Amino acid sequence: MLDIILDVIIDAGLDTVKLIPFLFVTYLAMEWFEHRTEVKTQSAIMKAGRLGPLLGGVLGVVPQCGFSAAASSLYSGGVITAGTLVAVFLSTSDEMLPILLSEAAPIGNILKILAVKALFGIIAGFILDAIYHGMMKRPLRYKNITSTHTVNDVCEGEHCHCEEGSILKSAIIHTIQIVLFIFLFGVIIGGIVEWIGEETIASFITGVPFVGELIAGLIGLIPNCAASVVITELYLEGVIGAGPMMSGLLVGAGVGILVLCRLNRRHVKQNIGIIGYLYVMGVLFGMLVDVLGF
Repeated sequence: MLDIILDVIIDAGLDTVKLIPFLFVTYLAMEWFEHRTEVKTQSAIMKAGRLGPLLGGVLGVVPQCGFSAAASSLYSGGVITAGTLVAVFLSTSDEMLPILLSEAAPIGNILKILAVKALFGIIAGFILDAIYHGMMKRPLRYKNITSTHTVNDVCEGEHCHCEEGSILKSAIIHTIQIVLFIFLFGVIIGGIVEWIGEETIASFITGVPFVGELIAGLIGLIPNCAASVVITELYLEGVIGAGPMMSGLLVGAGVGILVLCRLNRRHVKQNIGIIGYLYVMGVLFGMLVDVLGF
């Protein structure tokens, strides 16, 4: 029992350490935007924001869950649109890519999975921006222009008053706070996965058509890198098909969802809407993959 607990703690620690560079660079960039950029530069950023989902879908294929955490931080700070955030969430490969490479999966298949995830992320991102920022007339992004979120909101929400210090100090404070939070949550989630077991999870996924996509999507919502590990390994072992695999990995945004709920907690309805949309689109795209025989 003690060995299992130690393994969970070590795994959570290693997963958390991987995120530190992503988070620190992200917060450093956010603070620079807040303290250094002028209105003209901010206007240019806002105009480019309509193509955000395209950029987010492409960059989201970068392995590890650090990029989804970074995207959540940027969204909470009002730097990117909701569609861009969802595009990153859907396309991010999390731990999938390292596992596929370590298992010597065909490079062609790996590239196909990455391309499909990026494509689905881009499509879903543009649809969400068209609905949320187009039909509903919600602001695109960035304070002093139209956004209701600012980096200072993040600071005030964390009660750290770090906006009063230097850019470097603010970035360090934010990084430490989120890293500690992710580590504690990772220990809890890792313990649950160890307790339930991968075989039990697999038994829930297989069976009735399309039920696998629904359940895999729920597993993917677990805000921890362990979700993508389980889904990918079950796929490689032949326990689940391409449809459930795609649903689980599309929805699986790693700790991105956790960081979103943490930093954007003043806007609970927004968070629920984004997570709900992420799940629905992930499941639908997974079903589409199943029907087309990917």
